[in-house]
Amino acid sequence: MILSNTEMLPGKKIVKHLGLVQGSTVQSKHFGRDIMAGLKNIVGGELKGYTELLEDARNTAMYRMEEEAKILGANAVINVRFTTTSVTQGAAELLAYGSAVVVQDI
Repeated sequence: MILSNTEMLPGKKIVKHLGLVQGSTVQSKHFGRDIMAGLKNIVGGELKGYTELLEDARNTAMYRMEEEAKILGANAVINVRFTTTSVTQGAAELLAYGSAVVVQDI
């Protein structure tokens, strides 16, 4: 499965557009991570616990989007985008979405 944030794929021709596909996950903060993040805010630096949390969320959302595209018969997803939404205090949704297509080599 080809995943791309562009509208076209070099060397490929879009032969069928199958529609919008998406994948999402809702993640909540971990109490231990919050304590460590609070300490990091005092001294500065990367919040590695949150970096890992967001990386996992992006991977899960992309995987779910890709699975939806496979069900439709796509071999690529173009115009892939991400967005986040606060669901409740301490929890957020990460959404990956794009256009499922069938492509062929030119």
